[in-house]
Amino acid sequence: MDFPIDLGRYTPLKFDLNQEKLTDEQLQSLKNNITLVRDSLVFFTAFANVKGLGGHTGGAFDIVPELLIVDGFMKGSDTIHPVYFDEAGHRVAIQYMMAVLNGYRGAESLLHYREYDKGSYGHPERDEKNGVFFSSGRLGHLWSYVNGVAEADSEKTVVMFGSDGSQMEGDNAEAARYAVSRNLKVKLFIDDNDVTIAGHPSEYLQGYDVVKTLEGHGLNANAGDGEDFEALFDRIRRALIDDGPVALINKRPMAVGIPGIEGTSKGHDVIAVDLAVDYLKTRGLTDAVDALTGYKVEKVKTEYLGSSSETAKVRDDFGKVVCEILDETEDVASKVLVIDSDLEGSCGLHHIRKNHPEVYVLGGIMERNNYSVAAGFGSEAGRQGVFGTFAAFLEMVISEITMARLNDANVLAHFSHSGIDDMADNTCHFGINNFFADNALAESDLTRLYFPADAGQLRGLLKKIFNDAGLRFVFSTRSATPFIFTEAGERLYGDDYNFVPGKDEVIREGSDGTIVTYGEMVYRCLDAVEQLKAEGVNVGLVNKPTLNVIDEEMVEKVGKSPFALVVESQNTKTGLGARYGTWLLERGFSPGYSLMGTSKLGHGGIAEQLPHQGLAVEDIMKKIRSMI
Repeated sequence: MDFPIDLGRYTPLKFDLNQEKLTDEQLQSLKNNITLVRDSLVFFTAFANVKGLGGHTGGAFDIVPELLIVDGFMKGSDTIHPVYFDEAGHRVAIQYMMAVLNGYRGAESLLHYREYDKGSYGHPERDEKNGVFFSSGRLGHLWSYVNGVAEADSEKTVVMFGSDGSQMEGDNAEAARYAVSRNLKVKLFIDDNDVTIAGHPSEYLQGYDVVKTLEGHGLNANAGDGEDFEALFDRIRRALIDDGPVALINKRPMAVGIPGIEGTSKGHDVIAVDLAVDYLKTRGLTDAVDALTGYKVEKVKTEYLGSSSETAKVRDDFGKVVCEILDETEDVASKVLVIDSDLEGSCGLHHIRKNHPEVYVLGGIMERNNYSVAAGFGSEAGRQGVFGTFAAFLEMVISEITMARLNDANVLAHFSHSGIDDMADNTCHFGINNFFADNALAESDLTRLYFPADAGQLRGLLKKIFNDAGLRFVFSTRSATPFIFTEAGERLYGDDYNFVPGKDEVIREGSDGTIVTYGEMVYRCLDAVEQLKAEGVNVGLVNKPTLNVIDEEMVEKVGKSPFALVVESQNTKTGLGARYGTWLLERGFSPGYSLMGTSKLGHGGIAEQLPHQGLAVEDIMKKIRSMI
């Protein structure tokens, strides 16, 4: 299909830095362009939602005015580095939009936002031939990088688009001080819409003010109405010609002008299809409406041998089970502190916020601080700090983990979105280095890494370890998982399940070799085992829910097997497979050995991520056959 909005109506604009105001003709063209781009963003992000690909609408929608004005100055002057750096990578839809308008891609490409193997990933990944000139997606990481670009291209002005949410990150304080100390020609255009995923910063993070924060670091910072286009033009021009770093804070409601999501956290995520349809109808864009309402998605439900057709999200059940534990805890506010890092719904923590607000803190987008606060609260016996975020962001708190450990802290950390399954957000959001948390000295180490196979195992696991001492890490996937069955067809992890920390579990016996796995790969490996069994190949399956503790009895059992195959979605360089072979050799065992894990850059999509890495059930079966 063709892109249903006529992008030929877009008028490229060029602005001179000496031009103090827009002409009437330029102002009208700018307004028309803003409307066209915003309408297009609503449509193609909603179109991705029709396909179940998720995405983000409001952030990209918000920054259209300032980005188009900056684009005009870029085209009218060779003194500006020609890249729209954006620290809020979830706003990537505007990057793809501009890549089309600037001739790097065809309009049809916008119909494939977040699809597998289409190059329009959920966050920017540098692809210059297709009009994306930087990678971002982890908040707070880009400004320092932009400072480096400004150092290298010191004769030009470098621009970066920011957000009030991303500016919470501590990295930005360092970047601000550096930019000021070096008087870099870095210009920030910060969308201050007072919305993050968990709510309104003005309510949950009182005292936080973007202008005052940046002024405190020495920047020239000023706030204005992001929807007053004439004033915005003047403020941007002045920022671009001023010496040194400047920050313009542009205030507006999130997703301004879109009924149903304006000014709300719903604007952060992809717009609901019905709301997009209503919006596009008011714009008279009937072809776009027809495209959204007429696109049919064939829903294919895959069932796996050895597990249930019913599924549950471990990441969501985490919060439910913690609530059950807190329900039974006396004087709970003195014993438990739960700190969210703006991803509460993704980690299940929203259940705790609702049911136990007395222990709950909306900590904002400040992972390093929040983990350390949890550690400080849990610094004495009888107290537990609880922390949650995405597994990709575990890499941000490694040093804090070390110091928490040296302080004998008790922290239960939930890292959802582990692995790569269902991850259209793509490579920067892959949670594939979970073993980085296992960085303690061996002496007296209480660090434990847990990755349950299904929601039933999570329940038994959490109730066993919640009050344990030390640092505990519980991992879960974005995707829902089925329930593992016994050979008799009953739930393996039912109400009578007793989780034993540090012990591996035999899911199926087999004499031809053994798979060692955990988490969301258990049910996939079990399917492979059951299919091979029907062919006369008997492979054993071991679930290792405690990732970093050696079960000597099970290592011996696996070591005496003809082969050992570790299957996981973690990084092949840093995961279980990179160490399990050593454990075998140290104990004098030498079965055939191999590993399967994540080793490639993501290519977008949802269900396609695991097969792209060679981790589909068919790939596991193929690997096993090669080892027999």
